[in-house]
Amino acid sequence: MSGGNNTFLGMPAFPENAAAAVQNSQLRFNLRKATHTIRGKRAGVVAELPDWMELRQAGKEIKDHTLRNLERYLLQLEEAVTEAGGHVHWAADADEANRIVADLVKATGETSVVKVKSIATQEIGLNEALQAEGITAYETDLAELIVQLGDDWPSHILVPAIHRNRSEIREIFQDKMADWGRAAPEGLTDEPSALAEAARLHLRERFLSTKVAVSGANFMIAETGTLVILESEGNGRMCLTLPETLISVVGIEKLLPSWRDLEVFLQLLPRSSTGERMNPYTSAWTGAVEGQEFHLVLLDNGRTQVLADEVGRQALRCIRCSACLNVCPVYERAGGHSYGSVYPGPIGAILTPQLRGMSSAVDASLPYASTLCGACFEVCPVAIDIPEVLVHLRGKAPHARAERLGMRAAGWVLNRPGRLGRTQRLGSRLRRFVPKRLPGPLSGWTNTRDIPDIPAESFRDWWNRTDGGAR
Repeated sequence: MSGGNNTFLGMPAFPENAAAAVQNSQLRFNLRKATHTIRGKRAGVVAELPDWMELRQAGKEIKDHTLRNLERYLLQLEEAVTEAGGHVHWAADADEANRIVADLVKATGETSVVKVKSIATQEIGLNEALQAEGITAYETDLAELIVQLGDDWPSHILVPAIHRNRSEIREIFQDKMADWGRAAPEGLTDEPSALAEAARLHLRERFLSTKVAVSGANFMIAETGTLVILESEGNGRMCLTLPETLISVVGIEKLLPSWRDLEVFLQLLPRSSTGERMNPYTSAWTGAVEGQEFHLVLLDNGRTQVLADEVGRQALRCIRCSACLNVCPVYERAGGHSYGSVYPGPIGAILTPQLRGMSSAVDASLPYASTLCGACFEVCPVAIDIPEVLVHLRGKAPHARAERLGMRAAGWVLNRPGRLGRTQRLGSRLRRFVPKRLPGPLSGWTNTRDIPDIPAESFRDWWNRTDGGAR
């Protein structure tokens, strides 16, 4: 089963993936319809709040304060969870986190787990790691169930199966549900209520028979050790309460100091993600409860490295609302799979290269997967300046030798006004020899654009000759 980040490693760079994706008219139709619907609902509920910008600023400041004092609040969280009967585990990277979870599951003697709301476990490839240990992970979020049954990849942070329409989902249910448990009902239609009922029957059987659950969390409250999940289907609550052992894998940046801080995000997140005033289900739990053992795995996996970058660290403010995806013209046309990560879209373009580095072709190309139009920054509920981070990462990305030489030459010319003037005059004299398409490695600049005509006289020379147009 796919879905982990390991699955994406070795993928071609973003431009190649996007070039193939834009040829899929059905994909573009599905994405346009879904993202425009969600962005319209978001705009409506955000407009209802006259203090939305103040809430946004509050969310930004709470997150920045928490990140500046992350060590203190993490220790406070650990102490609170332990006092409440839970067990806290620290995982430096994906391998350590996967090993901790696998050992915990094996200690129960079980060979299957149910999962809910944990993009962090997709980031570390937990399903594949458990499968290697003989443990089967069953996704219970509806969209993630569709992705799992379809042997597919998530393409959206909030709606992982956004690239699928109802007819495709019906076919997946009919063809694959029986392989994972209860089969789809006979005569299944593509009506939303029929598809939801088929998923409900399939999952209910799994909830009642599985004794270990793995979850993520939207937020962790340091002062009480409480974890919070926001969801729309109620599957999360079943997953959190029925199993005898609950293992939560959560990134260390999901921390909030207090319940008072949570109030801000309970307004920001539902409006920014699904365009709702509040989400249907909010589940909160603190440590172990009667009849259930609780383990919290705190995941670093590159986050402290991101925290050390003064510009890039703002990506850790992200609350995974997906608002930036729903307004991005690049995402709408290229789709989520083009990004080669469980974090697609604008936030993925700045988060993935920082978490994974830029040694692979797809990761090195992600900072360029944007027009820098700024729409992502405008809708971000915690004011992450994604264009600023994209430009910052472009400066750190590996560049071809020809590009480096070209930029060095441009810098040499632009550094002195005299050099620039002589170069402009030389260019004007030789303008008739300039080709419309550049050769060799420079052809990338002209494959999709024309070289503008070079004027016979530069603006500088015109200004000096006419005294700014006065004579």
